[in-house]
Amino acid sequence: MVIGAAGTISVWTVYLIILIVLIAVWGAWQWSTVIRRNRVAKVIDEATFQAGMRKAQVVDLREKKEFDAGHILGARNIPYSTFKAYYKQLRDDLPIYLYDQSKALSTRAALILGKDDYKEIYILKSGYARWQGKTKKTKY
Repeated sequence: MVIGAAGTISVWTVYLIILIVLIAVWGAWQWSTVIRRNRVAKVIDEATFQAGMRKAQVVDLREKKEFDAGHILGARNIPYSTFKAYYKQLRDDLPIYLYDQSKALSTRAALILGKDDYKEIYILKSGYARWQGKTKKTKY
């Protein structure tokens, strides 16, 4: 690729510029998602999650197969794939404690709940992957 008579820009330089722009756009999108999540939900550690979960609705957003393999004791399963259809079953007068394997699905679910004016939304910081509390497994 030739730019005027003074110099040239190689194809690799163009690829590098495109890559840098894509990384910057992706980073900005991630940053905006975190900001929007923090407006509607609070990310809490495991100890805080355990302390408040008895007075809250604990929702596991993983698919049923993962839920049956093991989940936090007392949690109900609303897979994220069906969350938009079933989240209205959650009470808006009780806190909602969300978790999944990490916290990506919980962030998305919190944004949906926040748009529908649910107020007390909490996300397990470490997700189920690092959960040390009581769990339950389905026997079959």
